[in-house]
Amino acid sequence: MAGAPKAPKTLSVVIAGGHSAGHIEPAMNVADAIRDLDPTVLITALGTVRGLDTTLIPARGYPLELIPPVPLPRQLNLALLKTPGRVAAAVRAAGAVLDRVQADVVVGFGGYVAAPAYLAARRRGIPIVVHEANARPGVANRLAARLTRHVYTAQASAGLAHGRPIGIPLRPAILELDRDRDRPGARARLGLAADRPTLLVTGGSQGARRLNEAVLGAQRSLAAAGIQVLHIAGAKNPLVAPDRTADEPPYLVLPYLDAMADGYAAADFVLCRSGAMTCAELTAVGLPAGYVPLPLRGGEQRLNAEPIVSAGGGLLVADSECDSAWVAENVTAVLSDQTRLAAMSAAARRAGARDAGAVLARRILEVARDHDA
Repeated sequence: MAGAPKAPKTLSVVIAGGHSAGHIEPAMNVADAIRDLDPTVLITALGTVRGLDTTLIPARGYPLELIPPVPLPRQLNLALLKTPGRVAAAVRAAGAVLDRVQADVVVGFGGYVAAPAYLAARRRGIPIVVHEANARPGVANRLAARLTRHVYTAQASAGLAHGRPIGIPLRPAILELDRDRDRPGARARLGLAADRPTLLVTGGSQGARRLNEAVLGAQRSLAAAGIQVLHIAGAKNPLVAPDRTADEPPYLVLPYLDAMADGYAAADFVLCRSGAMTCAELTAVGLPAGYVPLPLRGGEQRLNAEPIVSAGGGLLVADSECDSAWVAENVTAVLSDQTRLAAMSAAARRAGARDAGAVLARRILEVARDHDA
């Protein structure tokens, strides 16, 4: 007599996207999208003690397994000579996690934790899914693109083998944002005027001294044009808001804004860096920006912003040229022209992608089910 059919195994997804917020944020957004599609899936995050993993990942509600970090040097030096031993130890640690959770798929987003996870998965015949958020792929994802055909990118220009451009997975708070609907409430919560053109300034979690000094230097020109400012200076960059008379527009300085969706809803234009996640979020909500790429890593941030600017959704200025005169002339001109603002907003939205998280989550589950079958 035949036995009862075997109950299907709970799918197990291991996500490797640690160290920096640029890797962790899209990784956790995909984890959320997977849970939305199938709450029974076991999701395990791989990380290291070296970056933000132990802070950001548990806060999102996912179990975190730590492995040794493996920075991959880009030059021939002593660190490179030590790398094989470090990689071997990290691959063993990652493999132990994959075995323990009976992984059906490894999903990598690059960074220190990804390469060991890719190699451990390859040795076990576990399928690999890769997402590359940057216009210029890192070493780990260039390696992974040789190990799998399941490769997804933020931009078509990433140049990874088998790469399919889908955008970057985003938080529900961003995807659910309707700037027209949410603007009055956001401005009220932040203490901003309801009817003033509004500039948001943000240099990321650490702030950006160049942006801070440029906007503060232009604050009289902005005030004269009736523009109010929401200035997120960064916790390491204490600033004092300039004095304003009762009839001048507000200038609000904050070290950090946790509810960034409120900042986006309140703003008409942003002055910011052009990290991959910033570009993805601003285009998803249709918010035009003046992008000031960080002048490091071979101009990677410039590559993130160029497609948006080419589409008409923003301005691009070199870090060395972003000063008070540039802000007074260019930012004031955009915020004083509602027709131009509307056109730039529409162009920014056309340049973005809102469904990357759902697209990637569906594909991950397909790959995992095929492996489990």
